[in-house]
Amino acid sequence: MPSQSRRRAIKLGSSLGLLGVAMPFAVETIAAQVGGRVPASREHIVESNERTVRVGVVDPKAEAVVTIESGDVVRYVNTWINWGNEAKYGMSFAEREPIRRKYPQGPYSLVGPVAIKGAHPGDLIECRMIKLRPIQWGWNAAPRGVGALPKDFDKPYLKYFRFDNDRRYANFAPGIRIPLKPIQGFMATAPASDETKSAILAGPNGGNIALSELVAGTSLFLPVSRDGAMVWTGNSHAAQGDGQVDQTTIETAMEDLQIQYILHKGASLPGPMAETPTHWIGLGFGETIADALKSGLREQIKWLAATAGISDVEAYSIYSMAGSFRITQYADQVASAYSVIPAKAVHGMLPKAVFTPEMRNQIAARTRAGGLAGNV
Repeated sequence: MPSQSRRRAIKLGSSLGLLGVAMPFAVETIAAQVGGRVPASREHIVESNERTVRVGVVDPKAEAVVTIESGDVVRYVNTWINWGNEAKYGMSFAEREPIRRKYPQGPYSLVGPVAIKGAHPGDLIECRMIKLRPIQWGWNAAPRGVGALPKDFDKPYLKYFRFDNDRRYANFAPGIRIPLKPIQGFMATAPASDETKSAILAGPNGGNIALSELVAGTSLFLPVSRDGAMVWTGNSHAAQGDGQVDQTTIETAMEDLQIQYILHKGASLPGPMAETPTHWIGLGFGETIADALKSGLREQIKWLAATAGISDVEAYSIYSMAGSFRITQYADQVASAYSVIPAKAVHGMLPKAVFTPEMRNQIAARTRAGGLAGNV
């Protein structure tokens, strides 16, 4: 579709609340060696507004903002920043405190849910990250009582950043520049229960996973627990270090976010998993780093054994020789504006380079194929 027509569609969508405007759309080519070439699809435009956003929570009873076919792309335009878009550039920490405390279940402005036709419990949704362009600014903050060192600093910290026009970097200080690697910190399918869940949490359906590797050209796999899958996203980061030890990253929102959703029937995994051009990445969650490492490793061993056709102990050995386990998220909160504490999270990175091209293709195909669920 010509760009002018796409601009008209965006303008029309704005007047309609942007709740499912769809158009023919050929996905731009991305350098992703994940699941083969991106198929042609349709594009659906969704804007953040009072009807499409829940702040701090996943609401399993929320109606879909758009229903799509497998392979379609959802383009989220002008997503909201934290706290229902109430945060503004340059606010002092004291000015932000009343806003933070308005949302005790969490700060993230989640947009959704997106329903995928034909998705049922036991299936798998592949979230292919096509484009992530942040807005022009963001911040890093360290409130007292949170992060990996909750008692080490007497005063809260807050620093704002402006990004260059190409969204390549943020200047921190003279001689210090932070490269931008935009991700969505929150990605989740709706849980089976009708109970509202805090967006700070993460688990089998995804959630606040904050995986720094999920840049454009990668895929996140999420198990389906209810009809339609009902996918939510939010918590945009312009850059993030593994562990996000002061509890935040460069927090931002997305000017243009494009995600392709692909349904894999009967291919459910026990929890979220990612694929990049160079690695398979499994995640584990727990009350301690040790618990997160063990739970994630056990699931990754079973996945690798099933997809590579090897024994569990052989998979265990491969992860010990070639895998790399990193802290995804660490929090030791002693005080917080929020009612829950995020889980400790560890991700295991398995390089594709240790496998032959034929074995890489087998692992990718079996991960996306039906019948794997019973083996993992």
